[in-house]
Amino acid sequence: MKCTQIVFSPTGGTKRVADIVSEGLANDVEVIDLADSKISFSKISFETEDIAVIAVPSFGGRVPSAAVHRLQEIRGNGAKAVIVCVYGNRAYEDTLVELQDAAQQAGFCVVAAIAAIAEHSIMHQYAAGRPDAEDRKQLAGYSSQILAKLKSGTVTKLSVPGNRPYRKAGGAGLVPKTVKSCNNCGLCAEQCPVGAISKENAALVDKKTCISCMRCVANCPQKAKTLNSAMVGAASLALKKACSIPKKCELYI
Repeated sequence: MKCTQIVFSPTGGTKRVADIVSEGLANDVEVIDLADSKISFSKISFETEDIAVIAVPSFGGRVPSAAVHRLQEIRGNGAKAVIVCVYGNRAYEDTLVELQDAAQQAGFCVVAAIAAIAEHSIMHQYAAGRPDAEDRKQLAGYSSQILAKLKSGTVTKLSVPGNRPYRKAGGAGLVPKTVKSCNNCGLCAEQCPVGAISKENAALVDKKTCISCMRCVANCPQKAKTLNSAMVGAASLALKKACSIPKKCELYI
């Protein structure tokens, strides 16, 4: 059984969760990066006996649109899929059900679903340090249950939380700005999952295209991509009630 991660993880939190889940399913795991706009996803094809761990973050209760479009270009051909949504301790709302639909439309057979917590990519005080040791133990246990289901050959219709039609997708909430320490190295433009940053001038960002994924902020070697502190403070206050109580991972199988 070949195991492959199909992951959209701009700042690494979703990838960490996907790694834990994948490690419990197979020793050797290949990775397809849905955040890499240079990949020809339509050329990627699976076989029926393969297993895919499809992991995405929840952006405002939805799957990032770029991840949906790229996933649907892949040919699943009946391969088994474990879908994973990762969120920053607020709520994942329609993310799992949208990811299930996208995976099935790509030809995958979804056998299990996981909702997991990782440190919030903007307000880092929420879910700080997660996935932690307890999360790792819980996720590893989920992998064991999923592996047992796969070995049994039992495939039942999977029901996950969420609504159809999905909640309305929000626009880019917080668009990073560029400060004087920028030396225009081009790394942020090269790594931007949606090509929102100009390759000629890193300070030029298409606000309509930006998805507020924070990859440029996390990866800039000069720390030249930042957010307006007042806006982050206001957003943190608005989310305080929803994010203060630690949530647990969930398995649907």
